Amino acid sequence: MKKAYIFDFDGTLVDSMPYWSEKMLNILRVTSTPIPSDIIKIITPLGDKGTAKYFKETLGVKLDEEEMFALMDEYALPKYRDEIPLKEGVREYLIKCKEKGISLNVLTASPHKMLDPCLKRLGVYDLFDFVFSCDDFNLTKSNPVIYLKTCERIGVSVSNTVFFDDNLIACKTGKEAGLKVVGVYDKTGEDFENELKKLADGYVRTFADADEF
Repeated sequence: MKKAYIFDFDGTLVDSMPYWSEKMLNILRVTSTPIPSDIIKIITPLGDKGTAKYFKETLGVKLDEEEMFALMDEYALPKYRDEIPLKEGVREYLIKCKEKGISLNVLTASPHKMLDPCLKRLGVYDLFDFVFSCDDFNLTKSNPVIYLKTCERIGVSVSNTVFFDDNLIACKTGKEAGLKVVGVYDKTGEDFENELKKLADGYVRTFADADEF
């Protein structure tokens, strides 16, 4: 039966979390909004739209969503277009899995305007069968339905799908949806690394020495 891998983007395939985090935290700093200690863990599965909504409705940020999107883009678009690198061993791992006939796909909270140019610049975009943003489903990665819909679009059963992500909340939700979950190390997630290891069906410290799952 067809086997599929679904990869998160930020912090999993590319070493972008410091940039991604900064584009969000910049909004809170500009508006002098207190920053919760666990803010990155909370907002990582939400995407730009979900984060803007969270900032406005939960944290009380006094900007409309379009103003927040403009601040995000001003900071982050040049980083994704020109600077952000693949994480160690990612290209080789993707090629190895592709050669074994595994369907490779992306599901990320990042919008296509940052996602697609980055993957194309890095020369791996064409290795994927589907490259999805949460915006394509109008759902966040904290909603199990997005994983079911992603599998449906790929044309693979949930039981034959492996989901790779560095975020604890996204991994919990993917597991709730019935996917096999592999946690991926990222420095920004060190505080919950042990919890992620316990939750996940597998764990990748670096793709340079990752196994097939």
